[in-house]
Amino acid sequence: MSLASALFKLPTFSSLYSASASLPLSGAPLIRRSSLQVSSKRPLPFARAITRSVVTMGDAPDAGMDAVQRRLMFEDECILVDEDDRVIGHESKYNCHLWEKIESKNWLHRAFSVFLFNSKYELLLQQRSATKITFPLVWTNTCCSHPLYRESELIEENVLGVRNAAQRKLLDELGIQAEDVPVDQFTPLGRMLYKAPSDGKWGEHELDYLLFIVRDVHVHPNPDEVSDVKYVNREQLKELLRKADAGEEGLKLSPWFRLVVDNFLFKWWDHVEKGTLKEAADMKTIHRLI
Repeated sequence: MSLASALFKLPTFSSLYSASASLPLSGAPLIRRSSLQVSSKRPLPFARAITRSVVTMGDAPDAGMDAVQRRLMFEDECILVDEDDRVIGHESKYNCHLWEKIESKNWLHRAFSVFLFNSKYELLLQQRSATKITFPLVWTNTCCSHPLYRESELIEENVLGVRNAAQRKLLDELGIQAEDVPVDQFTPLGRMLYKAPSDGKWGEHELDYLLFIVRDVHVHPNPDEVSDVKYVNREQLKELLRKADAGEEGLKLSPWFRLVVDNFLFKWWDHVEKGTLKEAADMKTIHRLI
């Protein structure tokens, strides 16, 4: 039996918990999609996006949650790990992001953050959808999500499971086809452990894999996941940082993106431009940024 197969048989930690309803924050997009040429056509995997109605399920947990987000929160099973990134179980995305569970049980789950650059070495950013449960409408790196508790995303050799998950979510969130982002083109540069509350009810406690890739891609944002997109160069990103620090235009950045920016991004950007990303990789260290 393979390691991934053995891990896949680990028992779940608990059943779902009920919680009071939480409405997503609202606000206007801060950077218009007109700054980026994108296709008006979206591929078939986004057919599910038509189910944007509010769920009405009586006393069900978070009955007012957006239908798509509710399905993802209860059906997706995140990979629980210890602080040394050893798999110890799995739990629903819903439970993994409840701040009371993070605080009381210290649940930590595996995640990834993709930084995609085009051939001009500009970084693709996204603004998260207003219907996202955690950190709605904040600006962040290209794609941020979780490898799921499934055999193809538990493969640890060469970080293949996380790379498979990144390819899946780039299609789901941004409509980037798999052939445009081959799994062997992702360069894992490091891992960081962080914790961040969102709105009092929700938050993140993640062991985050940082994946870089340089590709020219066609972007078809999925409105269930992404409110806006924009490529930025270094100076434009620094201006976004300045505005976020000054509280201008209500602009906010995700806490994990800000940690990467403050600790790693600009020196790694040098390696992007020089074509020497693999020289910057350190997958042995877990940067504990709590």
